[in-house]
Amino acid sequence: MTLTGRRILTCALAAAGGALFLVAGLPLPLLLGPMLACLLAALSGAPLADTGWLGTLMRTILGVAVGASITPGVLAGLPDIAASLAFVPVFIGVIALIGYPLLRRAFGFDHATAWYGAMPGGLQDMLVFGEEAGGDIRALSLIHATRVLVIVTVAPLIMTSYWSVDLSQPPGQPLSSVAPHELALMAACGVLGWKLAERAKLFGASILGPMILTAALSLSGFIQHRPPAEMIQVAQYFIGIAVGSKYVGITPRELRLHVTAGLVYSLALAAISLAFIEIIVQLRLAPGLDAFLAFLPGGQAEMIVIAIIAGADLAYVVSHHLLRIVLVILLAPVVARVFRR
Repeated sequence: MTLTGRRILTCALAAAGGALFLVAGLPLPLLLGPMLACLLAALSGAPLADTGWLGTLMRTILGVAVGASITPGVLAGLPDIAASLAFVPVFIGVIALIGYPLLRRAFGFDHATAWYGAMPGGLQDMLVFGEEAGGDIRALSLIHATRVLVIVTVAPLIMTSYWSVDLSQPPGQPLSSVAPHELALMAACGVLGWKLAERAKLFGASILGPMILTAALSLSGFIQHRPPAEMIQVAQYFIGIAVGSKYVGITPRELRLHVTAGLVYSLALAAISLAFIEIIVQLRLAPGLDAFLAFLPGGQAEMIVIAIIAGADLAYVVSHHLLRIVLVILLAPVVARVFRR
C-alpha cells in the first residue's frame, strides 16, 4: 500500500474511533477515540502511517490557543505561581532518580536508552538526544509513546470521577463568533510562528513559535479570542492519530519489553506526580485540577488540549510544562555525561 493509501486508511479508522466515542458519550471523543482506534489497529498489524506535515500543522492551533490566553492580567499574575514553579526542578530530579534505575536495572536497557527514556521531556527531543548518545531509538519511541498514551487515557477518567469535569463540552466558542480578521491573524501566527521557530531550532517549534507570536498580538490587543471550538476539535483528532500510530510495526518482543517498561514507568510517574500534586494543593499554591494538569508529564500538546476543554488555568498549566521541558532539554545531556562517568 502506498504512503497516501496508508494515511487515508489511518484517518478513516481514526474518524470511526471518534464517531464511536461520540455515540457512546465517552470523554474527549475526538482525542481518545482516534488515539485508541489507531492503537488497536497498529497492534493488529494494520498498515497505518502518521499524517506528516498536516499533523504538525494542526499542532500549531494549540500554540495559538495558548498564546491567545496570555493577556496583561495573566502576566501580572505570574509572580503568584513562582512558588509552584519552584517545585518543577525537584519534580524532574525525583523522576530521574526513580526512572533511570528502573529502566537500567529492572529492564536492562543501556545507559543512553534508560536515561533518555526516563526523562519527562518532549518526545521528539528525547529521541534526538537518545539517538545521538547511541540509544535504542525504537525503544525510546515506544517508552515515551506509552507514557503519553497512559497519562492521556487515565487523566480524563480521574477528572470526570473526582472533579466531575464535563469533558464533552465544546472547547471554546463556535467559529461564527470569531471575527474573520482574527481568524486570519491566528492562521498567520500559526504557520509563520511554526516556521520561524523551526528555523531557529527551538524545541516544540510547532507549538512554541505560534504561542510566542500569538501572545505578542494578544498582549497588544489585536487578538482577543482563542481559536474556535471547531479548530481545537480538528487538532484533537490529529493528535490522537499521532499517538496511536507510534505503535505501527510493533513486534511481540517490543510489546513484551518496551511497552511493558513504558507501562511500569508510567505507574511510577503517576505515583510521583500524585505526591507533588498533593503537596501543591496542601500548600494552597493552586487548585487541585490545575495542579493535576500541571504536574502530569504527558505530551505537551495532549495536556494543552485537556486543559482547554476542562477550563483549567491555561497559563498556569502551560508554564509548568514549558519549564519542565526546558529544564530537561538543557540539563539532560549534561547530567547523562556525568552519569556515564
